Amino acid sequence: MLKSTLPAVAAMFVTTTALAADQRPPSIEEDTDATVHAYAAGYVAGYTCSAVFNGDKSAAQIREHELTGIYPVVADIVADLSADVDRDRQRVSVTYADDMPPRIAQWRPHLGCVDLPVGAGPDAAKHIPSVSIDAVTFDARRDDGKPWTTRAPVNGSSGNDELDGIIEQAFAKAYGRDSRTTAVLVATPDAIIAERYIDGYTPTTSQRTWSVAKSIAASVIGAAVQQGLVDIKAPADVPEWRRAADPRGKITLEHLLHMASGLDSNVAGNRTDRIYMGGGLVADSAATRAVEVRPGERWKYANIDTLLAVRAMRSAFANDDAFLRFPFEAVLYRIGMTHTKLETDWGGDFILSSQVWTTSRDLARLGVLHLQDGVWDGERILPEDWVEYVSRPAPSQPVLENDDGSPRAGYGAQWWLFDRHDPAIPSDAFAAFGNRGQYLVVIPSLDVVIIRRGYDMAGGEGFSIDRFTADVLQALAAN
Repeated sequence: MLKSTLPAVAAMFVTTTALAADQRPPSIEEDTDATVHAYAAGYVAGYTCSAVFNGDKSAAQIREHELTGIYPVVADIVADLSADVDRDRQRVSVTYADDMPPRIAQWRPHLGCVDLPVGAGPDAAKHIPSVSIDAVTFDARRDDGKPWTTRAPVNGSSGNDELDGIIEQAFAKAYGRDSRTTAVLVATPDAIIAERYIDGYTPTTSQRTWSVAKSIAASVIGAAVQQGLVDIKAPADVPEWRRAADPRGKITLEHLLHMASGLDSNVAGNRTDRIYMGGGLVADSAATRAVEVRPGERWKYANIDTLLAVRAMRSAFANDDAFLRFPFEAVLYRIGMTHTKLETDWGGDFILSSQVWTTSRDLARLGVLHLQDGVWDGERILPEDWVEYVSRPAPSQPVLENDDGSPRAGYGAQWWLFDRHDPAIPSDAFAAFGNRGQYLVVIPSLDVVIIRRGYDMAGGEGFSIDRFTADVLQALAAN
């Protein structure tokens, strides 16, 4: 099944970068109690809406997985809130204050749920963006299993006892005492080698990707490059930066892809609470940040860089409908990612730094697209050499060593790199990492992708994707 064999597993390195990226403390810009309570209500409304209408999850599953082990800043408040689910209107409301309207999240086809702004009533839902995609009908409860010609039985044996044992350990917290694994999938372009889920989950059960969405964003931008819509070397066409005196006009799309915009993104660049929980707009919360370092001279993990890269792409389209259709028509639906919802803010900007809901199989399809150098069924979706581009170390890099001298993951263009890790993991491996243990690992030299999904506890010892990847690859090589 693999292109080559691997050396024996040596001592593994712990990749802390990905977990730290979504679990750092709040920034020093503290919010008022009223705002934090509004955020907490927005969290419950948004997650319940997405889990019900994207993921078809039960109330018990939502309470156990979506609303526990979360951001400490809202966790205690969330525990005391209740959601009112209106299935007819595909809407969720959460009451949190006597003198304010409830927080409301509204679902839409293709685009999933959107949090209405704080203070907005239900009538505001008629003004939010939606999209219609012609001749597209999907059964949310079915996955056709393509492009794989052979598939291991779901929750059954892979035929590789060593691999089955490793996957079993992934569900038994062997790779992190505070990890909570929900799904594991191992695949090549032709075969699903192994596929396992917790009770109540199936191949069509979706979860939020968190920052794995950033790698999906890069793929959408890659498709726009392939179609001649954007140039990554050119200044990012963010509408708020078009004044002649604005130094942000020199920030290129490539700077944003490399997490090297130089923009002020607070102390913790991963914290964009006003957008994620507060019903804030990308235009208001991300596009207003000032330059604090020359673009290209500093790597800093920042949600706003991804958000602004996608907002800049929006300027390439004649109208908003074309922009909202593009990710689905140019990438997702072309490769069978039909269970993937890309959520937006209420102004129509994709929140592609985090708010995507998708299945393990759909993530594996994205991985296979990259194994095939951006080609699907003989059609080029991503530019030639795009895969090499996103997996090449960016000019500015994160800190590449832990305090004990062991290596940490490097960074390409919205993808993390394994280029300095243990020889048990090939140096061409690259990955999408997301909060609470979302992982998509792509290994071109071995023609394999590895998916792990979970609900790891915030602030705890999460899942070690390094050790798990090395163990899976050793088992595959020995079979």
